[in-house]
Amino acid sequence: MGGMRVRGFTMKLKPGCAEEYRRRHDALWPELAALLRESGISDYAIFLDRGTNTLFAVQKLGPGFDPEALRRHPVMRRWWEYMADLMEVHPDKSPVEGELELMFHLR
Repeated sequence: MGGMRVRGFTMKLKPGCAEEYRRRHDALWPELAALLRESGISDYAIFLDRGTNTLFAVQKLGPGFDPEALRRHPVMRRWWEYMADLMEVHPDKSPVEGELELMFHLR
């Protein structure tokens, strides 16, 4: 998989927001999907632990992935603004993320 890496991280939903979070992602903006793919994300899944409202995300990242360019992009910033009422966020509306250490990966 030359240069492909996997990233896992957590985010936190506010109580009672799971169904709206799912609804908004089911209607993901085409321009955001395109931006994520163009930035080097080839696979992206988000899981929910309903007991803790913790979201667990997994991304496959290509060798050219630049997280800072993605963070600065206007489409990404608009999405964060749109999602901020459902999640724990920083003052710039970016989601509070917890990095996870990859311990095992069966290929």
